[in-house]
Amino acid sequence: MELKKYFTRRLFQSKSAGFIQNRARESIEAEEIFLDAEAVRSLEDKGKLEQPIKRRNFFLFYALIIVCLLVLLLRAGYLEIAKGDYYYNLAQGNCLRIYSLPAPRGIIYDYLGRPLVYNAPSFDLTVNLNDFLASSIENQEEIFKKISVILSSAERDKESGNELLKSFTDLQDGSNVQDDMAESIQKDLRKKIEEAAGQISHLVAAKNIDRSAALVLENLIGDWPGWRLEKNPQRQYIKSSYFAHLLGYTGQLSPADLEKHPDYSRNEQIGKVGLELKYESVLRGQPGQEQVEVDSLGKSQNLLATKPAQPGQGLVLFVNQELQEKLYQTLEKTLKQLTFSGKAAALAIDPRNGGILALVSLPSFDNNLFAQGISRESLAALENDPAEPFLNRVLAGQYPSGSTVKPLIAAAALEEEIIKPSRQIDCQGGISVFHKYNPEIVYHYPDWKVHGLTDIIKAIAQSCNVYFYTIGGGYGQIEGLGVDRIKEYLQYFGLGQAAQIDLIGEKEGLVPDPSWKKEKKPNEEWYLGDTYHLAIGQGDILVTPLQMTVALASIANGGVLYQPQIVDKIVDLGGKIIEDIPTKIIRQGFIQEKNIEIVQEGMRQAVLTGSARSLIDLPVEVAGKTGTAQFGSAGQTHAWFIGYAPYENPEIILTILIEGGGEGSQIALPIAKEVLEWYFNQ
Repeated sequence: MELKKYFTRRLFQSKSAGFIQNRARESIEAEEIFLDAEAVRSLEDKGKLEQPIKRRNFFLFYALIIVCLLVLLLRAGYLEIAKGDYYYNLAQGNCLRIYSLPAPRGIIYDYLGRPLVYNAPSFDLTVNLNDFLASSIENQEEIFKKISVILSSAERDKESGNELLKSFTDLQDGSNVQDDMAESIQKDLRKKIEEAAGQISHLVAAKNIDRSAALVLENLIGDWPGWRLEKNPQRQYIKSSYFAHLLGYTGQLSPADLEKHPDYSRNEQIGKVGLELKYESVLRGQPGQEQVEVDSLGKSQNLLATKPAQPGQGLVLFVNQELQEKLYQTLEKTLKQLTFSGKAAALAIDPRNGGILALVSLPSFDNNLFAQGISRESLAALENDPAEPFLNRVLAGQYPSGSTVKPLIAAAALEEEIIKPSRQIDCQGGISVFHKYNPEIVYHYPDWKVHGLTDIIKAIAQSCNVYFYTIGGGYGQIEGLGVDRIKEYLQYFGLGQAAQIDLIGEKEGLVPDPSWKKEKKPNEEWYLGDTYHLAIGQGDILVTPLQMTVALASIANGGVLYQPQIVDKIVDLGGKIIEDIPTKIIRQGFIQEKNIEIVQEGMRQAVLTGSARSLIDLPVEVAGKTGTAQFGSAGQTHAWFIGYAPYENPEIILTILIEGGGEGSQIALPIAKEVLEWYFNQ
């Protein structure tokens, strides 16, 4: 009642005031009424403990709940559908480990199927760094200690295993058996893990563990978080130094290897040099996998699944194992007798197809050291050896050819009709040439002796320099080939370019010409004397023993220049032929058969009447050519011999080079004789 009176009085007062003060206002605004009503209501509610909740607040509250539920549902759906696989794999990864199983590399055989390398069983100690480093420091130190004791004991007593057994017993009893060697191993192990932490997750902590040590570790390793003993076949090379430059070796992947082969695992072995490198894609197998269940500490529990590794394919070579060994032994024996040279190269090729029968470079090295993991000290000693044992002198050694190039010059002169086979040149021990601008200056080009009247066969047989000066650079009434045609034909025979053997690291050699000299010696022109020197294999010409052997093999076989080839076939694990690698012909028909026959006769006469007469009593007819190549400023010479047999149907061409060895007929020839005599008496 009080409220009604107040409202009536207020309304009356408002009307009266509006009528008196402003007659323009006819009525009261609606907003004023509602505002007054609100004010009255607020006064009316004053003093009440409970007030009614507005409907608008209810609406906002329910809307907020619905939005929250929708967000939760959407998030749950996203995690289940879009990220389900991710979290499943994450969960699985916490209890599963997948390990790579290395594949055995393919075996390499000689031409009779005799293995030259095999895969020996070996063990590597590996660690999952994430699991191991998650364990306590005390646990880590205890594991370091046990590993170092086991490995040091195995190193000290590889024969009987008594030391290792004692160490194992002490470890079981908790005794402290640390010594200097163990502490050194522990220090190295800790350093290796510290350096790898954060970089990689899987580390090979120790390689090629002794079998007895592996047995002890096998009993302990199950309690070590992240640790694992892995079988990793290790390359074992038979007669390692004999075949080192042929087979090469394998080693751990370098950062460059990993970049080139991203599909390789870090603990795989890869070919580094030789056939191991050249045929990496063939010899490498396909790694397998093991899926292992681990507990929350990273300890292995169960083997869940295995995908076996697939072995690599094998190689069958043209190489004759016994010939390789005989050539190596004979060459090494001769070098030991020489006080002035310890470097040599030797090569035997089948001239019928270009197959490499033997390849030796001295000094050599033990390629098993690399398969086992060579020490830094041993590697540095090999790398710093002035005799360069890593240099494959057969395909990367570059030398003046000496007189071994003369049969090629003779073939070119006959082909270009520079001289007829019957034409004789009078050799009186040298020729003299006047300076073209000053006749008072005379250049003398000597021969090693007076030969008298000499035709092309005698010139090859007796290595007459005057004859080759004349047909090479020209003299008197004979024009000569000239430098351009000499270079053209030497390139036909494969000089000055890679022979494309199936090994990496071959050098191209050098056939010099005026443009080369202008670039290298800008203050000198090309002289006639340069052409004379080129025609007898002296001066700036450089060849590899491989190039010269391939070139003269084309004389031996009647004019076919074959690409040299070491690998004959690719086979599977059971010996079944997968690929029979075809013979490759580089060039043929560039020298007529009649001209080749004349050159062949000259090389045969070198054995019958010339500098290679010591071969005349061999059980087969031999043709060949000796060479003495000058180098340096002190008058030193390399000793060459290249010969093939049997003369009528040759099946082998043999090259011997002794660096700084002196006369070819005195040093290189006896080696060839011993090897050829052995070969044809087998």
